[in-house]
Amino acid sequence: MGVAESGGAAKLGAMAARRGEAGVRPGRVAAALLLGALAGCGGGSSNPVGALQAPCPRIAILGDGADLTRFRAGAERDLTAMVVDARVSGFEARCDFVGSDRRALDVRVTPGFDAERGPGSDGRVVDLRWFAALTDPGDTVVLDRQSFTTRVTFPINVQRASVTGGTARFSIPLSPGVRVADFTVRVSFQLTPEELALNRARGPR
Repeated sequence: MGVAESGGAAKLGAMAARRGEAGVRPGRVAAALLLGALAGCGGGSSNPVGALQAPCPRIAILGDGADLTRFRAGAERDLTAMVVDARVSGFEARCDFVGSDRRALDVRVTPGFDAERGPGSDGRVVDLRWFAALTDPGDTVVLDRQSFTTRVTFPINVQRASVTGGTARFSIPLSPGVRVADFTVRVSFQLTPEELALNRARGPR
């Protein structure tokens, strides 16, 4: 799924399709990722140090966190009270070896978002909170988790907008026998318990 670039770098598509990745349901680590959120196609090689092209870990959009529907505080959950409806539309990823000895891999992931302004919005600016997390080969330990806020500004008389988020950057130490493809980076909105419950009740969109 990745498109190789020269110079020891790999780039995953122009923007990976959301449906192809959001359908990946949470694994064993998902509960920890989502609990952390509420509280606040990769390639690989068994010998990446000797590879000419830098591999990428598996990168996915967390299924339960791919969508965000926000309502006015204290209002009923109906269309008239909806402030914004947003989704993680895809991502760009780039992976590069670090240094001439290639003892580490630099991984950068930049998500894209589609957002629709709802009738309950009282302005043209909405902040989308999201995170990216790197997990170990066993998919049981969160090695690094980074949180971001991406601002969406809707032009006058425009209800839909697409924006690019910030860039999450991770470092994976390399050694003989390490399979980069066994690591996973997941992208998700940072949801409230109510927003998470809504996503789970209606399922993937």
